[in-house]
Amino acid sequence: MTSLAHQLKRLALPQNDPNLLTRREVASLLFDPKDAASMDRSTFYALGCTGLEELLGIEPAFLEFQDTLFSRASLTLERSVQSKEVNEKLDSGISLFLTRLCPYFLLRPAHKCIEWLVHRFHIQLYNADSLLACTLPYHDTNIFVRVLQLLRIKDPTSRWNWLQCLQKPGVPLSRGALITHCYTDLSFMDFICTTVTRSIQVGCSGSGSQLRVIFSFYASTIVPALDAVDKVSDTIVSKLLPYVQRGLKSSLIDYKAATYMIVCQLAVKVVMEASLVDSLAVHISKSLVKEPVLAQEGLGCLIVLLQNQKEGAAGAFSRLCSMPALASTLQVMAAAHDVTPLLRYLLPHLVTALFTCSSGKSLLMDGYLSQTELCAENMSAVDQRLLPLVRLFESRYCGALDAVLSGHVTDISRSEQKRLFHQFLSLSMSSGKYQILGNSDTSLLLSLKHPQPSVRVSAMEHLMDITTSGQLHPSHFLFVLYDVLDPEDVVSCLLSLLHRVDLSVAEHWLPVLMDVVRLLSDPRLGKGDVELVQRVGWRLLPFLVITAATPDSAQLCLASCIARSSILTQHPLSLSWAQGIWSNTVFPKNHCVANQRLVSTLTRNLANMEHFSRRDLEKLALSVEHQRGSGLRERASFLVLTQTLLLGLGELSETQHLLTAQRVYALLEPPLLEVTRDRDVWWNPEKLDTNTCCYLGLICRLFSVIMSGAGDGPAASSFRDLMKLLIQVHLREPVMLFRFLCVLWGYSSNHGDQLDVKVGAVLQTQALYMGGSLLSVQPAATLQELAAADSPVVPSLLCCLSSPVREVRRAALGALQSLSGVSTSPFQPIIEKLLKTWEEIIADPSYLSTALAVLQEECVSAKAKTQQKKLQAALQQLLQCVRTPCCPSYSAAALLRALGHVNGQFILSALLPVLDRLLEQSGPDTPTPLRAEAQLMQLVLGKYNEASAPLLAEDQNCLDLFIRALKTSTQPHADIPSCQIIALEQITKPFFSALGDDAVQQKLLSVMFDLLVEAQSPLMANTISSVFKVIAVDGQLVANELAPPEKPKVGVTVQQTRRSKMTARKPQESTEVGPEGGAVPWQRVTLILELLQHKKKLKRAQMVVPVLFSLLARSLEPGSVDQANIEYTKQLLLSCLLNVCHRLSPDGAPVAPDVLDEDRFSVELVVQCIRASDVPQTHHHALLLLGTVATIFPEKVLHNIMPIFTFMGANIMRLDDAYSFRVIDKTVQMVIPALIKLSDGSSSAHVDAVVTRIVHVFADALPHVPDHRRLPILNQLVTTLGPARFLWVLLLLLFKLHATQAAGAASEKDAALERDVDFWISLCCQFEVADQLTSLINILSFLLKKAEEEEEKVEELIFSLETHSSKELRHFKFLSVSFMAQLLGSTSFIGKVGVAEGGDSADESLFPVCFRLLEEILRYIHSVARCVEENADKPTAKFWRVLLNKAYDVLDKVNALLPTDTFITVMRGLMGNQLASVRRKAMELLNNKLQHRTQWDEQQVTALLQLTTDLLSIVGKGHVKVTEEEAEQAINRQTALYTLKLLCRSFGPDHQEAFVPVLLQAVEIVTSEEEEKNVTGSALLCIAELVGTLKALAIPQLPRLMPAVLQTLTDRKELLTNEIYLLSVVTALQRVTETLPHFISPYLQDTTIQVTHKTTSSSSSSSSAFAQLSVRLASLRSTLATKLPPRVLLPTLSRCYSSMVVNRKVRERHGFILKEHIGHMDKDQVNLHQSELTSYFLTALDFRADHCQGDLQTTSDIEGCVIDCLTTMVMKLSEVTFRPLFFKLFDWSKSDSAERLLTFYRLCDCVAERLKGLFVLFAGNLVKPMSELLRQTNSSSTGELLFDCDEDAEKNSLLLQFVLDCLHKIFLYDTQRFLSRERADALLAPLVDQLENQVGGEQVYQQRVTRHLVPCVAQFAVALADDSQWKTLNYQVLLKTRHRDAKVRFSALLMLMELAAKLKENYMVLLPETIPFLAELMEDECEEVEQQVHKVIQEMENILGEPLQSYF
Repeated sequence: MTSLAHQLKRLALPQNDPNLLTRREVASLLFDPKDAASMDRSTFYALGCTGLEELLGIEPAFLEFQDTLFSRASLTLERSVQSKEVNEKLDSGISLFLTRLCPYFLLRPAHKCIEWLVHRFHIQLYNADSLLACTLPYHDTNIFVRVLQLLRIKDPTSRWNWLQCLQKPGVPLSRGALITHCYTDLSFMDFICTTVTRSIQVGCSGSGSQLRVIFSFYASTIVPALDAVDKVSDTIVSKLLPYVQRGLKSSLIDYKAATYMIVCQLAVKVVMEASLVDSLAVHISKSLVKEPVLAQEGLGCLIVLLQNQKEGAAGAFSRLCSMPALASTLQVMAAAHDVTPLLRYLLPHLVTALFTCSSGKSLLMDGYLSQTELCAENMSAVDQRLLPLVRLFESRYCGALDAVLSGHVTDISRSEQKRLFHQFLSLSMSSGKYQILGNSDTSLLLSLKHPQPSVRVSAMEHLMDITTSGQLHPSHFLFVLYDVLDPEDVVSCLLSLLHRVDLSVAEHWLPVLMDVVRLLSDPRLGKGDVELVQRVGWRLLPFLVITAATPDSAQLCLASCIARSSILTQHPLSLSWAQGIWSNTVFPKNHCVANQRLVSTLTRNLANMEHFSRRDLEKLALSVEHQRGSGLRERASFLVLTQTLLLGLGELSETQHLLTAQRVYALLEPPLLEVTRDRDVWWNPEKLDTNTCCYLGLICRLFSVIMSGAGDGPAASSFRDLMKLLIQVHLREPVMLFRFLCVLWGYSSNHGDQLDVKVGAVLQTQALYMGGSLLSVQPAATLQELAAADSPVVPSLLCCLSSPVREVRRAALGALQSLSGVSTSPFQPIIEKLLKTWEEIIADPSYLSTALAVLQEECVSAKAKTQQKKLQAALQQLLQCVRTPCCPSYSAAALLRALGHVNGQFILSALLPVLDRLLEQSGPDTPTPLRAEAQLMQLVLGKYNEASAPLLAEDQNCLDLFIRALKTSTQPHADIPSCQIIALEQITKPFFSALGDDAVQQKLLSVMFDLLVEAQSPLMANTISSVFKVIAVDGQLVANELAPPEKPKVGVTVQQTRRSKMTARKPQESTEVGPEGGAVPWQRVTLILELLQHKKKLKRAQMVVPVLFSLLARSLEPGSVDQANIEYTKQLLLSCLLNVCHRLSPDGAPVAPDVLDEDRFSVELVVQCIRASDVPQTHHHALLLLGTVATIFPEKVLHNIMPIFTFMGANIMRLDDAYSFRVIDKTVQMVIPALIKLSDGSSSAHVDAVVTRIVHVFADALPHVPDHRRLPILNQLVTTLGPARFLWVLLLLLFKLHATQAAGAASEKDAALERDVDFWISLCCQFEVADQLTSLINILSFLLKKAEEEEEKVEELIFSLETHSSKELRHFKFLSVSFMAQLLGSTSFIGKVGVAEGGDSADESLFPVCFRLLEEILRYIHSVARCVEENADKPTAKFWRVLLNKAYDVLDKVNALLPTDTFITVMRGLMGNQLASVRRKAMELLNNKLQHRTQWDEQQVTALLQLTTDLLSIVGKGHVKVTEEEAEQAINRQTALYTLKLLCRSFGPDHQEAFVPVLLQAVEIVTSEEEEKNVTGSALLCIAELVGTLKALAIPQLPRLMPAVLQTLTDRKELLTNEIYLLSVVTALQRVTETLPHFISPYLQDTTIQVTHKTTSSSSSSSSAFAQLSVRLASLRSTLATKLPPRVLLPTLSRCYSSMVVNRKVRERHGFILKEHIGHMDKDQVNLHQSELTSYFLTALDFRADHCQGDLQTTSDIEGCVIDCLTTMVMKLSEVTFRPLFFKLFDWSKSDSAERLLTFYRLCDCVAERLKGLFVLFAGNLVKPMSELLRQTNSSSTGELLFDCDEDAEKNSLLLQFVLDCLHKIFLYDTQRFLSRERADALLAPLVDQLENQVGGEQVYQQRVTRHLVPCVAQFAVALADDSQWKTLNYQVLLKTRHRDAKVRFSALLMLMELAAKLKENYMVLLPETIPFLAELMEDECEEVEQQVHKVIQEMENILGEPLQSYF
């Protein structure tokens, strides 16, 4: 690149980057550049905003970027067109954001934000340094590489060009490369250090924990770089020193630790100058003394520094000595490291500081006192060693030694340490003059008077020990004390104790105080000093004032003790006081009365004093002056003594009176001024007039301007002078100045801005710092005034502590620090607490409320009453500030926010005046309240919470104010809820429960419901609903709201309800009062019920029930109320009653009478509600209620049950909606079980009748119920009733319903019946099998009673004869029996039975029911059979027969359910029945069982085999005269034979002997000529099964059986009329042949003949049995062919063939047998019987020559069958055996008739097809004969054809076809070069000449050419495989194209095209000679030939791949 290019590149701006103008690729951190190019800007913006939101959840400091870098305006900002100033501001914001983002760079949200900055602001171009500073701490991550790849750093001049090598491979920056570049490029090192300092300045978080990753990177980079560099140059040191100094001064622990590491590394690598070492040591020492957080690390750094540097650090260690825990830290370090370098400098300073600093003085004493485990000898040795040292301390450091000893006197508690301490004392006292001697009074006195306090304390302890142990009497002890102590001091201490203890909170101090009074009364105290005693008396006077009049109060006891003390009984002012009041037996109950008596006593004594003068009043005035406290006793004493003083003035002389009055006025003036002076200590802009506001605003703006200029700059001094002038002129007094500052401190939260001044955080902070500075220089008196209770300074500062700006909070804390020393301030406990948590307050603006909450907890739990009192007074004073009217509302709101976590009754009580004032201002006629006032109202109402709730019951004013707030609906500001909403939201569940008083809860509920009635806004209604939902309400309270107290709340019974109706109706008639009377309006009732219907938290819910029923009765009264509304009210009432029931009985259990009496629940009203209403929803609610009540009060519902279900059937069940279905479901589910539960004992029949009527209702309503609802409804009904007990009732009622329906068309009736039956079955299958069978038993029992309709009466409840006809009864019975049969046979029922039988206990539970059912159905069958006989001659005979059949069907289905053993026994009994039909039915049932069962037990098999005797007896009853009875007997015999057949099939293989008699009987039937053919057929089928089973045992019966069977087959007439009979015969013959093939040789020929003939006859039949017969005959033929040996079968077939008539079908079937037989033979057998087979085939092949009579098709079929057999044999011959056969056949074809040629060449064609290439081996001898045959059959080449007769013309074509096909196959399968030249020459000309052979006619010619000749010649050409012969063949064909006949030419073209197709590219050599012929044909006179030429040319072009048109 040229220098010019370099210069242009340096001048290029990032915005000119061409990449910014293209959208093919866009720089992206998260996406592929091409994918990023396809994304729009809004997508990136949304991604960035999402990342920022996630970052805000982690670090709120990112909020400031939401309106700048991530604002909506940034979407349209294009920085490339912005000005320099805009870009600089943007760069600053981006740099700040990236600096703050650095600690979170690895998080996914950070990547999203960077993605937006890259996309929108192109920071990879504009802000590369900031971006890399953010990512460098993560240089070893992949995301750093991804950021690096975004940068353009190819330019060698770029400072980041050294990172370019990492961009393409995409590998992270290694640590070694980073460190190397750090010490080689000092600008990069400076970049790292600057990044750290910038991160600290930005302050990513409140603490330095988030910067840890930056500090780690800083240390891990700089330290290794210093280590890696060979020599640390001065340049490096100078670069690092500024940052080292910052690190040592920093308060961040991690930054300081990193700096320590760098200093250590510098100390190791560099030899420093002494000044530098000293500077570093000083900085480290300052750091350790200031914040000893890293004590060991800092000392370690010093040690390393001093180890490696030889000089310097001289002045650093004087400061280090003041470091806390220095010695202990060095001791720990010395255990593991060498600390000598440090001690060398430090030890001299330590020794000096040891006796100057507090921490070092007590080291020796602590060590001595810790030696508690040493023995006496060791301690003696230690004492000897320490004695000189202690004496030295005593002489040189006497003050220090005294300080240590005095400090340890009070600290020692353990006795062992006390002993050691006394022992140590002995070391420091010479001559033993201070030794404590326990038994020496003199020594004890000396000790008590010792100047050292520790000695005196020790003496006191010794004195206490000997006193408590009894060694010294207490009186002596007091004597000692009085002698030792000064009486003035004793009196002062005792009186201070009296004043200090507050008995109202510390009653346990009473005994101590009473002892104090006794000590004060001791005459030894004053030792005769009367003045001292008088002074004590004056000081005790205030304690006579009574503050609690209860007899057992501690204060009263103390007052009594003081009054009776000798001091006051002798005092002139309190004479007779003890006798006057304490002697009374009854003390005044009111302490005010007692104090009034005290005033009277004092005044009287004052007047009676003999020397009463001003001096006495002065003493009294002093006593008054001492009572200026805030406590209860001090205030009461002040009032009492002041009143006494004023009353005593009247007794003085005028002069004394005036002088004393001045003194009294001086006492009273301060409290009077306190009361009368202006209390508006706050400057409240909200209440100042306009002029004052303008003045104050002007001062504020002037103050802001002066403050902004007084900081820095050349004019700062001038502005400061202006500030002084401003204060001197306008704010001269400190109080005024601080009031002004208070305005500035809190004005930022004022939304009203009355001063029109903008007080921002900067001005607020400046004002706070100025206030702090001013407070620090104020005198104590001014500070006390500023921190007083009425001063706004402290409250204003507290408001600033919750400011969101950290610097504001810091400045406010600084100002509070200046006030912390004012101990008289009531706020002192709060200030002290807050200053202890200054770090938390600075870090968290919300911590102030937490700190105050902790303060309240301490106030409650404080052990010291004084401390508790101070804390409580401080909180009360804060609340007083809020309560003060002059306090700005915004400041009051800020204070209340700070007190957000401070709750309780005293808080709320203190704020009630504020709430009262605010509510007065919120009236409709008052001005709109300020926003701050609305917020203050919200905060005050927030104090109505759980903690303060009891106050509402105690303080009526508190409750009234809350109700006023609830009724105040004004909302002055849209964003602040109204008073009502705020107050309602305070009524929470804890608050409502904490009220405790029912009256208060009732009042609040009443107000809430009033508001709900009057509410016009949805918000109000929703709020009240939400409040009512969450609170726990007593039911009585709600009941009181629903019914007025003066009216009865419920009509319990119908009579009472009627009575209430009458009483409600009378006033209506007499006066004009509305129907409501004095009742609650319906609107209010409705609204309350809406809230109540889903109320869960309802206590004593039963209390609402009477009121709800009263309202329900009232709603049923006729009146003028809108019926639609009253219906809704009814629904609400019913819903509420349902909710109450669920509350009282969640599980449906009965409710105790003491909870809810049954008489109070009026079911009659609910039923009346159902009847009187037309609204479905009302019905639903009532039914659901009744269903629930039925479980609670079942008997009460039972008496009203029928109207309910009658109504359901008539109305609800017809509705098709889920709600109606649910109502029915719930009603049935609830009501029915209660009824069933009552059905025990005498009430069972009654309940059954009721349930039957209920079921009748459901059955009658069923046609009107929607289809998809019917099954669920009835299922639920029967399930609830109990299917075993009531399912049969429902079924019978459904049958009756169907039987009595109006008759329609037959198709409609059938469809309806089928539909109903399916429904009934579906219904039954919903229940268990046992329940279904029980129902069937009940139905049969019912039908048995109705079998004779004349004799029995039908039960009225199910079927009444009086209302139904006999026909309907018969229909009913038929339906019942038919349904039972269909049910038992349905797949659903069988499936359920299968499931039931799969269970373990199924047999035990199911079979007894089956037995009962069988007994019942047999009884019913017997009854019906008797009815059949009795009604045989009546019109109903057919009905009874059909019914009997249906009953049998049911029996059949029932038997399927029986156990097998029982079934066999039952069947055997039934087979002996006298009725033939019963016997037949039993056999049919047995057959069914035998067919479907496969597994039998041995016992069952034995029982079944015993049935053969019974069956044979039935079979044998056939030789009787044929009658009607006999016809039926024949059916039974057939059935019996079929049963025997099934028994044999099942059990014959294992029990063959048992069935031999059966075979004999069956053969007997077959051989009998008189038997019916049907019986014979059944016998034959039975024989077939028997023979197949008995096998060899059946051989003796063959001589009788086979002739009879074969004879039967000869009876053609009988067989043709009875095809089933023929099938039976063939089946028997097939089974015998298959089973005994080796024993039927005598009957084989007849069998074969019959088989072939029957095949023919059956084939001609068209009956339905043809398919089965064909299968049987085919199986029989296959059996003959495969089972018999060749030696037996082949002669038989030969004989049969000779005797067969000329019947194609017969010979075909004969051939099929032979073919299958040959296929079944192996090769050896074929070779063995080849000659026999050859003779047979030569005979058979002569069929054409011998029997052809013109029917060529029949001949061809028969011949084809023979050839097929022959080819089958050929395929089993070898070449050796086949060759003689072939030549024999060849010779055979030449002899006799020419017909044989047809047969032979057809045979050759078939053999060639099967043998394929093998046939070529034998075809050589056929070439000349076939060539000759081609000539002989060519009409164009010979005049005499082979078959010359006209009748035989067709045979020429047939022979020619066989020859051509045979040649084609020879050519096709030739692989041995079969076509030699001689053979080719012999065949070529005859084949080509066949084109001219038109024998057989035109159609035959065309077929022969296309199907036979052309393929043969084409394949002939392929087989030639010789060019010369191809030419000859092609030319011969071309010559045929010049034939005169167009058909020949056309055929020649076809042959040419096929030749080309076969030869493909080989035909190219033949093309030249072909073109001329084709050219001639293109002009042929025949259009077809011409068209064919073109087609041939086109095909040749396609085949050859070359165009041929150019050749023409």
